[in-house]
Amino acid sequence: MAERVGRFWQRRVPVARPLAGVVVAITGGARGIGAATADALARAGARVAIGDLDPSPAQGQAQAVRVWRVDVTDRDSFTGFLDQVEEAFGPLDVLINNAGIMPLGRLADEPEAVTARQVEINLHAVIHGSRQAVRRMRPRGRGHIVNVASEAGKVGFAEAATYCATKHGVVGLSEALRAELRGTGVSVSCVMPTVVRTELASGLGESPLVRPVTPQQVAEAIVGAVARPRFEVYVPRSLGAMNRLLALAPRAVGDVLLRASRADRVLAGADPAARAGYEARAVQRNRPGPVDATE
Repeated sequence: MAERVGRFWQRRVPVARPLAGVVVAITGGARGIGAATADALARAGARVAIGDLDPSPAQGQAQAVRVWRVDVTDRDSFTGFLDQVEEAFGPLDVLINNAGIMPLGRLADEPEAVTARQVEINLHAVIHGSRQAVRRMRPRGRGHIVNVASEAGKVGFAEAATYCATKHGVVGLSEALRAELRGTGVSVSCVMPTVVRTELASGLGESPLVRPVTPQQVAEAIVGAVARPRFEVYVPRSLGAMNRLLALAPRAVGDVLLRASRADRVLAGADPAARAGYEARAVQRNRPGPVDATE
């Protein structure tokens, strides 16, 4: 019996693939999760391309990392970035759709431009990037698309309605794309971290139920999923178990738990003054930065 279980488990757990020489493109890779992931993948031997609207913080990355200025909301810019990556490094093996913004506030008070900006970056760009990746990867019968969503893609949080809507959209997109690509050799992963200690999380409230993680922890989970492809990637892993338990419980029970732990106030209780700098930069359309790739 033990031998049979062992054989079953071996079939279920993919063998780790070497990452040396793997070509990876990361959007929003100049800061936070993207920068930590680029560094971790480069250390693992991958050839990494960062695309960011403001690539200046990424200057000085490892030699295996190159940086492009990219506006993911501009379809031609995004497509051109992937074209240039393939010209520089060879066929794209992994696309990590990581770029995202999180302005907070009540939906009734949210300017239309801020709503549109979130949808453009957090969802439309992920759809476009995924489509472009599929067109490149499926004919070759290999590749991996990693979409960075959030726990906000599973739970709705007050004063982050549009953000939650976009991340729910990324989760749904990833699930549907995984079904479409089954048997093609192209994998899909959806990364759902809790609050991450980046500029995006400036001034957020606190809760004993919501334990922030570091960008490096998320990067480690992404690298693990690239090496051993799997669909759901929760950071921390315990988040997945908590979501499954909440899904089984009556909604009223989940609501009580979130209120009692103040998890429902993590985003709604954010300090506007502490977030002002980030939010102003996040919704800005044009930022300075070099256009050409740099070593």
